[in-house]
Amino acid sequence: MSIVVTGATGRLGRLVVDALLADGIAPAGIAAVVRDKAKGADLAERGVDLRVADYDRPETLADAFQAGDRVLLVSGSEVGRRVPQHAAVISAAKAAGVAQLAYTGILGGPEADFELAAEHQATERLILDSGLPYTLLRNGWYTENYTDQLAPVLEHGAVVANAGEGRVASAARADYAAAAAAVLTQEGHLGKVYELSGDTAWSLAEYAAEVSRRSGKAVAYRNVPAEAHLAVLTGAGVPEPFAAILVDVDKAIERGRLARTDGDLSRLIGRPTTPLADTVAQALERL
Repeated sequence: MSIVVTGATGRLGRLVVDALLADGIAPAGIAAVVRDKAKGADLAERGVDLRVADYDRPETLADAFQAGDRVLLVSGSEVGRRVPQHAAVISAAKAAGVAQLAYTGILGGPEADFELAAEHQATERLILDSGLPYTLLRNGWYTENYTDQLAPVLEHGAVVANAGEGRVASAARADYAAAAAAVLTQEGHLGKVYELSGDTAWSLAEYAAEVSRRSGKAVAYRNVPAEAHLAVLTGAGVPEPFAAILVDVDKAIERGRLARTDGDLSRLIGRPTTPLADTVAQALERL
């Protein structure tokens, strides 16, 4: 039996592997499913078992899982293609007879009324219909979704969005990774659904103020109409279909859909979630 992490060379997947190792799981007991063996070379050097497979090539998934494995399905990054990709993983996991399938969905699950949630909702239905022992990890927003964009924010002195006065209960990506590691290594999580978010919800005006305070540069929040935000994103090179999804997420933030603070995340990881100020400070140090 292994603990299997799909998408293990992605930003979340790597952090889950790190968390498992930090929790004392032997490297040989961790399997990393990767598309590119070369990109997983550093994991192999640490003693992690590499299993090469591709969500888009179902036949490659046959050897990705074994009976009794505990599997984390990290949702694919290609919006619009994720349902068939996830279906292939679920089918392979069922055929192998895995002991647990955990999935990284989206905060709110079936109640999430924005476009980005649709593929996650469809995947949850597939998992439930499969009859597999499951754990649903409905991840809220990563703070890094904002701090990864600090360079242009500092250049223009503005956080541009169409989220109004909506609030975001984000957490660091490492917090969500620690939660995934917890449900994969501890008992009592089968059949459970967790709504994961940060302990504190903050507004984009508060985020801009924190960036200003930490950087010493004047940064303001510019709330703009959805059409104007779409133009800003496409002008910056974001493909229009994905830019439209981001604009739709901002509308959801304005409606309060990413502001819930249930406390599931901090309870799973056994500590408070990473404060916004800490993630901002870390991001500024990397610039």
